Amino acid sequence: MSDADSKSTVLRGVVRTGIGSFGFWLAKLHEHYEAKTGMTLFPGTLNLELFEPFRMPRNALRLEGHEYGGTVSVSIVPCRVFGRKAFILRTDANEKGTGHHLRTIIEVATDVKLRDMYALEDGDPVDVELQSNDGA
Repeated sequence: MSDADSKSTVLRGVVRTGIGSFGFWLAKLHEHYEAKTGMTLFPGTLNLELFEPFRMPRNALRLEGHEYGGTVSVSIVPCRVFGRKAFILRTDANEKGTGHHLRTIIEVATDVKLRDMYALEDGDPVDVELQSNDGA
């Protein structure tokens, strides 16, 4: 079901194996991520390789390195995957193109391990819906 009154953008991609570092940081900084997102996030992300590069919007939520005593800052974009509230997370280095991932890779975090919940394997297609009117 889609709401005709809200505009959304759908990002299409396929599941890819990640390097696992976001899981470590989501666990270590869970209070900071919960304060930013309003959710307790599963300590891991689902990596998706998109068919086109994605740039983080300028109005993205931010977890700045200085907020937790670190050096890495992260942009956080609300989205929905499989109808669940979720968030795209991207470090500034990845956004600039100097990190571990190209801009065609997004990392999606939510309250469950998406691979297990939806029996996802590398290569499986996944759609991520960005809402243009967050909170509506």
